[in-house]
Amino acid sequence: MNIILVLIPVTFLIVVAAVGVFFWAVHHQQFDDLDSPGVLPLMEENDHATPAPSRDETNVDDPKLTRLP
Repeated sequence: MNIILVLIPVTFLIVVAAVGVFFWAVHHQQFDDLDSPGVLPLMEENDHATPAPSRDETNVDDPKLTRLP
């Protein structure tokens, strides 16, 4: 029965910490835009896309591209 004397204050501290974290997140605008981050990976980005080099443009003398026997 003495454990209740410990559990009630510990539970109260956990609730106060959770409420504090919630208000901190709201104050720092963590919940302002909940839809855009989920859609960002689906959007196409043509600005940063670099075309892959064609076979004619590769340098055959590049040591990184040659294999050792």
